[in-house]
Amino acid sequence: MTTEKIDGVSVTARANVYFDGKCVSHGITFPDGTKKSVGVILPATLTFNTGAPEIMECVGGACEYKLDGTDAWVKSGEGDKFSVPGNSKFEIRVTEAYHYICHFG
Repeated sequence: MTTEKIDGVSVTARANVYFDGKCVSHGITFPDGTKKSVGVILPATLTFNTGAPEIMECVGGACEYKLDGTDAWVKSGEGDKFSVPGNSKFEIRVTEAYHYICHFG
């Protein structure tokens, strides 16, 4: 099931802009202090580093990703999720706008 709406959160108004605007996100905080980000990645191949473990949830579009230490590109589309270990990195390849929620921790 794809997340379409998130209620009862605080949204950081200023966007996080990465890779010359190819990735734009906003931080959200839930009443219990849980933090996530919602954003979009425009067509590109990018490498992200992680501090905390992350779960990337696709809410629109599609991508291919490759986790650190692997050679295989894996497809991910609307409704799919993939996990990235903390203190790691992953590559993401996008050919159409990829809308996501990043779940931290």
